[in-house]
Amino acid sequence: MVTHHSILLIDDSPGECELFHLALIQTGLAVTLFTEQNADAAFHFLNNHSNLPTLILLDWHLGRQRGDEFLKRLRADSRLAAIPVVVFTTSDDASDLALAYASGANGYVVKPGTFAELIQCAGDLCRYWLERNRVPLTIGTPC
Repeated sequence: MVTHHSILLIDDSPGECELFHLALIQTGLAVTLFTEQNADAAFHFLNNHSNLPTLILLDWHLGRQRGDEFLKRLRADSRLAAIPVVVFTTSDDASDLALAYASGANGYVVKPGTFAELIQCAGDLCRYWLERNRVPLTIGTPC
């Protein structure tokens, strides 16, 4: 059983990453946050760490890339496929939502508008995905 949880936040905005980090601190939960600004950097991180993150938060629009490309690549890798991925985005577009789930997202959350709401959202995400959700024990185990 995992005793220490970590999140990989993939977001091309350093400011958004910093805000989420500050909100996560405010929750008081013991969670390590890693950030990457694009899909290639995220895969480099995932392929070079023996302890995989418990959760991936994925911004849907990563510069010129969309999150579906990342999701399809992640789901095709047996070592990474079971990591829960929640799309964490400003987009409330129904077509983005549908494509995210069709591409393998486990959840879709629209980023809140205020810092207080972000703190609440970060806590809710952590409590559900890190404490309540269960994944196969093989996550993080080399093939």
